[in-house]
Amino acid sequence: MEDLIFVHPLWVIVLDYVLGLVMWTLIGRAAMNIFLAEDSDFFFMRFFVRATNPIIAVFRPIIPGFLIEPLVPLFVAWFFYMIRFYLMPWLLGYSVMGMLSFPLESDVAQGLYELFGRW
Repeated sequence: MEDLIFVHPLWVIVLDYVLGLVMWTLIGRAAMNIFLAEDSDFFFMRFFVRATNPIIAVFRPIIPGFLIEPLVPLFVAWFFYMIRFYLMPWLLGYSVMGMLSFPLESDVAQGLYELFGRW
């Protein structure tokens, strides 16, 4: 597998990592919200809420009113997914890049394969 730095420019990798981390943090908040309230004292839940509240505030004007509050982070994460899967390849002149073409997820998958693939 070619290194992603040779396939994509560095700014694309950095932008995708940032967008990916935001997306997965929003998904983590939605998942944690299944088990804990948003005002929980648990460290990870406080982190997820503090890290994602500003992002959700930016998207608040376009969040439908009928959407229940625990699903709002998932709705916002969907926008980040759409940007990463459709807008970025289009702006870079690619057609759809395919499954596991995201640099962040590709690196994680490759690391997991190297870690567990030998068993």
